[in-house]
Amino acid sequence: MVHTIVHFEIPADDMERAKKFYQQLFGWEFQAPQEDYHLIETGEGGIGGGMMKRAVPEQRITIYIGVESVDEYVAKVQSLGGTIIMPKTAVPTMGYFAQLLDTEGNALAIWEENPGAK
Repeated sequence: MVHTIVHFEIPADDMERAKKFYQQLFGWEFQAPQEDYHLIETGEGGIGGGMMKRAVPEQRITIYIGVESVDEYVAKVQSLGGTIIMPKTAVPTMGYFAQLLDTEGNALAIWEENPGAK
């Protein structure tokens, strides 16, 4: 498996203002919200993303890296000195993710595609 960026999330204080900015800047399209989560379509061949209300003031854009197993990579992150900030979480029928801090304090997430996720 190639470990590449498979998804991104953009937190926003004002959803409509942020959507308008990205629509006008890049031509991105937004799907109707799914429980206050707006899916972003970046165009043919581009990775998709999501936009949601900012949860805390320090929340920044998060990238998701595809992995074979969230459990395996959580262990790897910890063994390499990283920190898990959100444990393995299911997105029903889609997969699992966990969020982490690397050794430099940068936040990112890992994503395991798994249609059986509950």
